[in-house]
Amino acid sequence: MIKAENIHKSFGDLEVLKGVNLHINKGEVVSIVGASGAGKTTLLQILGTLERMTKNGNSRLLINDVNVELLNARKLARFRNRHIGFIFQFHQLLPEFTAVENVCIPAYIAGKQRKESEERARELLDFLNLSHRYDHKPKELSGGEQQRVAVARALINNPDIIFADEPSGNLDSESAENLHRLFFRLRDEFQQTFVIVTHNEELADMADRKLVMVDGNII
Repeated sequence: MIKAENIHKSFGDLEVLKGVNLHINKGEVVSIVGASGAGKTTLLQILGTLERMTKNGNSRLLINDVNVELLNARKLARFRNRHIGFIFQFHQLLPEFTAVENVCIPAYIAGKQRKESEERARELLDFLNLSHRYDHKPKELSGGEQQRVAVARALINNPDIIFADEPSGNLDSESAENLHRLFFRLRDEFQQTFVIVTHNEELADMADRKLVMVDGNII
């Protein structure tokens, strides 16, 4: 599923990642923990193809056996849209759009038909117990509801991998617990792979594997 070898990332003279190696299997839920500044989010952005690694000899990133470093910007964007979903701490919903419309955005980018996309969006919102919120805009939703809409948006194109960066960091404890359980339900029902950066120890310990980052590397 994901095979990362000797991943480096520098910003000027600051070396943030120092030769990270990891392998993630299909259907795994993997958490990445560590102190602030350890390189967790930078690693997640590289694994999710949002950021390019710093070239370093034999560095390599394979996702579904595709060496994504060899893809040009357009092909990489298409690959990302088709195979990868993202959930962030702040839901990043567009305030002028309804829940259904927000969920549909990645499907529209992929060139899918409006009717098909909206039907799939409603199916996902039903699955996430949001059938009563189809036409509500983000400001009309609670924090937990907004984050579930963001989860539906991440799932709309049936991606192989979901990358989540502090997904429950902006939620109250009950909403956070519900979101955590949802991730494992999605994995069990749809065989989605999850890579989750979190400071939430409860969520981290629920994962199939917990990776600890210290000073730019996994220990």
